[in-house]
Amino acid sequence: MNMAWFLLILGGLFEVGFTICLRFADGFRNLPWTLGFLVCVTLSMGLLERASRTIPLGTAYAVWVGIGAAGAMVTGLMFFGESAGLLRILLLLGLIMCIAGLKLTSQ
Repeated sequence: MNMAWFLLILGGLFEVGFTICLRFADGFRNLPWTLGFLVCVTLSMGLLERASRTIPLGTAYAVWVGIGAAGAMVTGLMFFGESAGLLRILLLLGLIMCIAGLKLTSQ
C-alpha cells in the first residue's frame, strides 16, 4: 500500500511537470518543452494507473489532481509572479488538507 501511495505522489509531481512544460510548449511548436510534456504526461498517467490498482480509484484520482493543482499553484506563485492573496493561500491550504484527509481515511 505504501508503494502505491509513493507512486501516486510521484505521478502527481509529474503532473506538475507536464503543466509547466505545457506553459512553455508554445502550441507544441517548441520541441524540447513538447517532449518534456509528453514524457511527464505519460509518466504521470502511468503512475496514476499503477497506483489505482491498490488505492480506490476515486481517492487516487482526487489526490493526483490535488497534488497537480496545488503544485501548479505553488509553482505559479514562486516562479511566474502569480498573485498570493490571503484567500488563495487559504484555499490552497484547504486543498492540501483535503488531500491529507483522503490519504488518512483510505483503506
